[in-house]
Parts: sequence; structure tokens; C-alpha cells
Amino acid sequence: MEGGHPEAQFRKDFFAGITVGIVALPLAIAFAIASGVTPEKGLITAIIGGLVISVFGGSRVQIGGPTGAFIVIVYGIVQKHGVEGLTIATLMAGVLMVAMGLLRFGNLLKFFPHTLVLGFTSGIAVIILSSQVKDFFGLDMGAVPSDFIEKWSAFFEHFNGVNATAFAIGAGSVLISVYWTKVTRVLPGPMVAILLSTAAVAFFHLPVSTIEDHFGAIPSTLPTPVFHAVSMSTLRELVPPALAIALLGSIESLLSATVADSMIGGQHRSNMELVAQGGANVLSALFGGIPATGAIARTATNVKNGGRTPVAGIVHAITLLAIMLLVAPLAGKIPLACLAGILVVVAYNMSEWRGFVSALKGNRYDVVVLLATFFITVIFDLVLAIEVGMVLAAFLFMKRMGDITDLKPALTGDRVHGEDRLFDDELKNLPSHVMIFEITGPLFFGAAQKFQHVMSEINDRHRVVIMRMHKVPLIDATGLHRLKEIVKRLAAQRKTVHLTGVDPRVRAELEGMDWVVEGMIRDSVSDVLAAQGVK
Repeated sequence: MEGGHPEAQFRKDFFAGITVGIVALPLAIAFAIASGVTPEKGLITAIIGGLVISVFGGSRVQIGGPTGAFIVIVYGIVQKHGVEGLTIATLMAGVLMVAMGLLRFGNLLKFFPHTLVLGFTSGIAVIILSSQVKDFFGLDMGAVPSDFIEKWSAFFEHFNGVNATAFAIGAGSVLISVYWTKVTRVLPGPMVAILLSTAAVAFFHLPVSTIEDHFGAIPSTLPTPVFHAVSMSTLRELVPPALAIALLGSIESLLSATVADSMIGGQHRSNMELVAQGGANVLSALFGGIPATGAIARTATNVKNGGRTPVAGIVHAITLLAIMLLVAPLAGKIPLACLAGILVVVAYNMSEWRGFVSALKGNRYDVVVLLATFFITVIFDLVLAIEVGMVLAAFLFMKRMGDITDLKPALTGDRVHGEDRLFDDELKNLPSHVMIFEITGPLFFGAAQKFQHVMSEINDRHRVVIMRMHKVPLIDATGLHRLKEIVKRLAAQRKTVHLTGVDPRVRAELEGMDWVVEGMIRDSVSDVLAAQGVK
């Protein structure tokens, strides 16, 4: 077991679980309120969903619960179908996820192109940010319109009524959430922001809205499971949102598990993870919760604090349950401006704006998918954005495959054939510290995962990694993203990476990337080996 003796690892998991529970508390409440439901539903989801995901999941360190990605979908379902409709849709989504896991769909979800995921994730971040403007500035206005353009028009009409106290609390919460780690890591920034702002509002009787003002006291007990009678017409209406919850939850949970794998050097079981996520959503819905999935930030917090087994996730759920049972009424005193500030930071982290800007410099077809998904998510609907994005990605990929098809007479003795013969000769005298990979075919979103998986064959003795790419006619944004991750990971291990025989069209894509350093791209394997002193 990692971490030495089992007792030592248990202690690490135990304290990591407590830390993650404290981190999850403000986020669970904030996500629930932003989703248009009462705050205790976020806590219920983190407790029930988090427990099931940790006990039965395919990742040892995954932390589950409500996430910011679901805010848009949940808010839309609640507005159209009510809380009962949300419960039914969440339960349906859970059943779908279990079925996807049993049918071994886990690997198929990796075919979602990076630009599609980046587009709707950034779009969700913009919507979350927009949803917090009223509370962040303490605007004195009625219900906020759901339409994006109408929403901002309403904000501008009421900006003359900014509550300076609410704004100060919101801005202070942002600063504390971002910079508190420079002071200490014992308590997470969002929790410190909540404690300080709640104390200030209670002591000085500051004129700002609190959770209790809008939702009443937070219950200090878990509800009993409720089974709803459902008609066929209701089921038909809820199929699209249930599909959206299932797809988004599956993608986010597997993405989180993949990130965790890279941090601990593990390998999650994607299909088992889907089954656990589905079961978590079914139970969360029965107890009145909202959709649950793997949370990347909380999972990373768990790993960084020493969590390596499901014990940490179980302790995280128990910690939240203890807080709910003992101090839930006090949580009603939290100012909404503080939660808005915390969600502003969440939205910023979700936006991945650097990756967004980098993707805009890529191939024009990838940019079309990115921007279409982003704007449809923001202005229209996330479900529509995923549908349009996938169709666009498929058609544009077929277009790109057609563009690179070229028929011409085979020439003997050209550079490619010459390098093939040279490669065979060089294998005989290849130094043990050099590893060569032959990549054949387009490195696009459908093949990028396989390419990344092969990199696990590199071991400690390999100091130089050569990737022969003369048979790679195409690389898209997902391929570039995977290649970037691999290059950075190998660089962190003090390994030198070279790309040889790169097609001019692929080379043009690579040379625009900031992670491609001078000398990384070479004409042939022999150039690299010559630099290594091999003749």
C-alpha cells in the first residue's frame, strides 16, 4: 500500500478526508443555491453521492458530489419541471449511467473531442459567473431572467443600486479564496471566507442577504427516501435533460479520474466508475439531492493531502454529515454575497481561459467546434451545444480526412523510404536510454487516448524519447492537448523528447504551440542519435 504501513496510510486518508469535507461544505451549499434549489440539497448530494462514489467507484481517490458543471442543467430543469422533475431526471440519469457502465461505454466517452468539452465547460463558467452578479453586488432587483442577454440587460438597469457592503463581502471572499493558501493550508480559503463574513454580518448587523433570509433555516437531519409516481408523459419530457445529466456526469467523472491517475500513477476502471456514479445519482435523487459526479478540484485536494484509498472519500462524507447534524442552523447565517464570491472563483477556474485562447490558435475546424459549442451553451442550451458540437466535430473530421487524401506515384529512395531503412539499421545499435515510438495514422480525438496510453511503457532508464511522426498526416486539438500533456510529464521526469519526420502540415500546427521548444522537432531519427553520440 502506498504511504508505507497500512496504519500510516489510514491516518493520511483520515485527515485528507476531513480536509476535503471542509473544502466541500461551502461548495455544496453554493452549488445548490446557484442551481435554484435549497442549500441542504447540496449537502445531501455530497454526503450520499460522495459516499457511494468512494465505496463503489473505479478510482481509489475520486471525491464525488455536486459540481459547478451541473448548475446550468439543474437550474433549467427546476425552472421548467420543478424540484420533483429534477429528482426524476436525476434518477433516470443514474439508471442510464449504470447501464452505460454495464455495457462498457466507459472507453467510448473518451472519444469526445477536447474542443467540445472545452467549449461547453467555458460556456458553463460564463453562465455561473452571470448567475452570481445579483448577489455579488447586492443588486436590489426581482427575479433574474433566465435568458443570458436579458439577464445582463437587467443587471445594467439596476447597477445604480449596488450594495457596497455586499460587494465588499463578495470581493473579500474572492481574495481570501484565491490567496489564503499563501497564509496557511490548514483551513481552505472558501471556508475562511465563510467564517469571517458570517461573523462580521452577525456581529455588526450588516445589511446584506443571508441564506436564512431566502431559504429559512437549513435542516439538521437527513430526509427519508421518497418515491415519486411518474407518468409516461413526464418521463418523455425528462428524457433530454436526463441524457444531458448522464453524459455530462460521465464525462466529468472520467475526466476527474484521469486527472487523479496522472497524480498518483494509477489506472482507474472507467466502467466501474460509471456504475458507481449512476448508483450515486439514483440514491441522491431518492434522498432529495441533485446530480452528483466526480469533482476534479476536491479529488486533487484529496490526493495533495495524502489520500490514496477510498477511506478518504468515506471520511469526507461522514465529516459533512457530522457538520450537517451539529451546526446546520448556523450555516443559515452565511451571506449570499460570500457564496457568490466563492462561485466567481469556481467559474474562473472552470473557464480554462488559457486553454481556450490556445485552442483559438489551432486549426480553423477545431475553432469552429469550440466557438459553436461555447456560444450555443451560453445563449441557448447546453444539451443543444453538445449535440451540435458532436455533429460538427464528426463532419469536420471527415472533411479534414478528405482534404489530406492524395494519390501520386510511389517514389523509391525518397526521404520517407530512406528513413524507414535507416530506422531498421539503427535499432540494432540503439542505446538503452533511448526509446523510439512509431506513430502511424492521424492523431485526432478518436486516437489520442490510445496514443497517450502507450506512453506508460516508458520507464526510468529511458532518458531520451523519440516519436517518429512521418506517418501522421493530421493532428487535431485533442491530439495536440494529449501530446502537450505527455511532453510536459516526460519533461518533469527529466526526459528529453524529440519529434522526427514531422509532416509539414502537422509541423505548422506544432510550431505555433508554446510548449514546443527549440530543437524538439528534428528531420530524422539519425539527427537525434547523432546528437546523442551514436554513429
